[in-house]
Amino acid sequence: MKADLVIYNARVVGGAADGGPKKGAALAGLTIVGDGAVSVVGGRIAAVGPSAEILEQYAAENAIDAGGRVVGPGFVECHTHVVFAGDRLNEFELKIRGADYLEILKAGGGILSTVRQTRAASVDELVAESRRRLDKMLALGVTTAEVKTGYGLDTETELKMLRAIFALDAAHAVDLVPTFLPAHAVPPEFRENPDAYVDLICREMLPRALEEFRNSRLNSPIFVDVFCERGAFDLEQSRRVLETAKALGFGIKAHVDEFTNLGGARMAIGLGATSVDHLDAISDEEIALLAASGTVGVVTPTVNFNFGSKEFADARRLINAGCAVALSTDYNPGSAPCPSLPNAMAIACRYQKLLPAEAFNAATINAAHAVGLGAQIGSLDAGKRADILIFDTKDYREIAYEFGGNPVAATVKNGIMVNRS
Repeated sequence: MKADLVIYNARVVGGAADGGPKKGAALAGLTIVGDGAVSVVGGRIAAVGPSAEILEQYAAENAIDAGGRVVGPGFVECHTHVVFAGDRLNEFELKIRGADYLEILKAGGGILSTVRQTRAASVDELVAESRRRLDKMLALGVTTAEVKTGYGLDTETELKMLRAIFALDAAHAVDLVPTFLPAHAVPPEFRENPDAYVDLICREMLPRALEEFRNSRLNSPIFVDVFCERGAFDLEQSRRVLETAKALGFGIKAHVDEFTNLGGARMAIGLGATSVDHLDAISDEEIALLAASGTVGVVTPTVNFNFGSKEFADARRLINAGCAVALSTDYNPGSAPCPSLPNAMAIACRYQKLLPAEAFNAATINAAHAVGLGAQIGSLDAGKRADILIFDTKDYREIAYEFGGNPVAATVKNGIMVNRS
């Protein structure tokens, strides 16, 4: 049988759970084929097994000897804000000097600084700036990424960001999953009447975003997200946005419990959210609800690291309770300017007590389920997209053990080599 690509003499790592994300003890489970091989036909994984069997079964136009190195699925980045204009470098220095959030806002910083810069940028400018960020992510092994709007906070800029995401998906090797997030913060124009902004989101912005998505013909799910947090959107405002989005046909997600618990996790899980993200302040009751649900809990340790915090979401407790946990950088200009999922894995192992296998699964198969694509990506199983990483290591644990560098030697996207160090 002919194959487009065979990677052999590899330690092949990473099989899927049975139809869903890995939960509880299963999160530490990895399928490892020593002296294994992966065959690719038509951009899909055709077979995984011992090298001798695969090489006998498949005649490859392109055969790669992995030299005994680890071969695994492409990383899936399930929570990012990488489309924006400008930077927050001045804010970075203010934080180091001890300024708190209110002082930074008074100095013109914070999310509204990025909003001003993003409103002023064209679609082409947003695409050019964001492409460089995606290039970094690709070099570090990300083959699929969720990308949110949320730095426009008005109809036209939010739709402009959505168009930039569509353009980047068409032009870049990384596949993008769009998330519409106008409920990221209350814009200055509605500071005295945030309910009126929620009205605008529900009445005008969500229907227009759905129309833009349908016109784009993007082969991806689309989600709506909301930041349910003190100083952003309260529980009832958040519920209204998500209920409206769900009724329109969007998938739904929610930023919850990052700083305070407003009951957002309970509400979003009850609505059938695909993921609830951050979870630093989630309650025991909500952990039990999450464990019993099909919702994925996404933790973002690079945010806490960037804040210089000693407190992190208790991912160990979530896993022990039977929750499906995924891992993300939350790559954004303010709270997590980090493109590296391997660094997020390293932090999660040290500060949130994930085992290396749990971190690996959290950044691959569970992250894939967190963006609604668990049946298509996130593991090396026959029929899935041939998104494959060759790591510069012979033991998967080294991916999280050694930090600060890049463990990825080569990236295959849809069966085609797109990056090689």
